[in-house]
Amino acid sequence: MSKPDRRAYIKAVQCLRTLPAKSDKSWAAAAKTRFDDFVAIHVNQTTYIHGNGLFLTWHRYFVWAYEQALRNECGYKGYQPYWNWFANTDDIYKSPVFDGSDTSLGGDGAYFSHNGSLAGARTIVIPSGKGGGCVASGPFKNTQANIGPISPGMQGFTDLAVDTTDYNPRCLGRDISVYIPKTWFTTANLLNVTIGSGSRTHRDFWVEIQGRYPDGFLGLHTSGHYTSGGDATDLYSSVNDPAFFLHHAMLDRIYWIWQTLHPAEANKVTGTLTLQNRLPTRDATIDEPLNMGVNGETFKIRDMFNTLGGSPLCYIYL
Repeated sequence: MSKPDRRAYIKAVQCLRTLPAKSDKSWAAAAKTRFDDFVAIHVNQTTYIHGNGLFLTWHRYFVWAYEQALRNECGYKGYQPYWNWFANTDDIYKSPVFDGSDTSLGGDGAYFSHNGSLAGARTIVIPSGKGGGCVASGPFKNTQANIGPISPGMQGFTDLAVDTTDYNPRCLGRDISVYIPKTWFTTANLLNVTIGSGSRTHRDFWVEIQGRYPDGFLGLHTSGHYTSGGDATDLYSSVNDPAFFLHHAMLDRIYWIWQTLHPAEANKVTGTLTLQNRLPTRDATIDEPLNMGVNGETFKIRDMFNTLGGSPLCYIYL
């Protein structure tokens, strides 16, 4: 994106943070802004949209719905950008997403002493970075988060929220990791999920992109959240960090590439209806509803397979 395009995107995101929330206060009393509506529905749906059959398509729809809100409610004329994980892996602080300039999504958090983060269902230790506290530079320096944290991976959070009814205003925190990009954002891992052994079937891709935690493999999805660190490490309320949508746009881009390369597997689903089937449920089907709350109408998984289907999606990636 050009710098003027980045500024236009940032302006729209900040606009969404000024508009009043639309979510029903009976379940989302902590949601104060339209941006919070997206945080709230993600928190509310967390155990039904991760580690299961809805993961890939629900988040595809989520990012698209967010882009529509930026356009229709805040006058944004551009497109949803993605964060190319594989750029700036040698120095993540130089990433245009996190360099702290006025065209970034803010820099690192202020230094906050903590014992790193626990990722991969709290089985993989991530060393602490130089931050951990409030974002200290860039357009989102003074951003207020209202919902969460509920289950943060970064250690040191003390004021936890219960759910979306628990209003908990605080600053947006980050602890940018230099360790993760060098460890998991590798060419080998990219090739594995697109043309390698981790790409052969939908199940292979679904497992590999999310991570093989017992093997100590974080996976590209979790790696993105823990590269941002801080609030982004919370499985429930990670949406508080605006980098969430660039991260998940990149995840969707990889999914889109994989679908293009594997047409026989492209329209399949893997998993049940719950997070890692901890609450045992049946296998998901392509007719499962995708609940977006006030952020969009309810579509089915099958409606999200084709990004050029026009009902509702109509986009490609470059």
